[in-house]
Amino acid sequence: CSCATNKWTVCAQDGSENCSCTLVGSNHRVDCSTLTSKCLLMRAEMTPLKEKRFWGHPHGLLDSDGIYNPDCEDSGIFKARQCNQADTCWCVNTAGVRRTEKGDKSLSCGELVRTSWIYIKLRHKKRSSGFSVPDIANALKHLFESRYKLHPKYITAVKYNSPLIQIHLNQQNPEKSRCDVDIADVAYYFEKDIKNDSVFHSNSTLTVSVNGDALDIEKIRIYYIDEKPPEFCMKLLAAGVSAVVTVVTLMAGFGIAALVILRWLRTRKYKKVEIKEM
Repeated sequence: CSCATNKWTVCAQDGSENCSCTLVGSNHRVDCSTLTSKCLLMRAEMTPLKEKRFWGHPHGLLDSDGIYNPDCEDSGIFKARQCNQADTCWCVNTAGVRRTEKGDKSLSCGELVRTSWIYIKLRHKKRSSGFSVPDIANALKHLFESRYKLHPKYITAVKYNSPLIQIHLNQQNPEKSRCDVDIADVAYYFEKDIKNDSVFHSNSTLTVSVNGDALDIEKIRIYYIDEKPPEFCMKLLAAGVSAVVTVVTLMAGFGIAALVILRWLRTRKYKKVEIKEM
């Protein structure tokens, strides 16, 4: 009795020998036939070591203000506003990524904005010869469909220029049904697999094969694009632009001053030569 899609669970059989699993550190029931939401996984990873000593080492989301425990709705999605232990708050999207400046507990976030596009950038280890684009695309689409239960229609593009790979996931709100896995959860599971910290119960190392050859991925970066633009304060942007303008102005000033000094020295040298000749 175990949960194949989530190692952060406690499972037990009832009188009918049905296996029931709950999330570590809470009584939240887990559907082991599909992926667990990213928010619930992060909460489980924040459970104190003594409560999950049999499941591995504790992990957490590292923010610039420190580690925080995410707030989740009963459905498992992120609450629009997140706060850390220092009472610093910010707004997030459905992927749990910050989309506003930080403030205090008076910060209001309103609706939870959906992440509809995810770009995954990969780099595989160098090899004598690269793979063909169709072979890479077919292998990765099969991986996302079989391992992460993602419908192929949400994989809109796979681009390849050895050793770089780009995967585009697109999942608009009206298009996604309740039974479909969320692309934010898929990206989180995939990133964990690449970093050898698999969420799956078997905790097996991810192996991707392209026509029998291993695809050894050594680097991953994920970019999130929301249905609405982020709400970062323009003051910080203006301050950054002002700083750049100041630096450029100072450099230009130093350059002009250097040219004037060099010209003065050269003119002075010519005058000395003329006096000697006279």
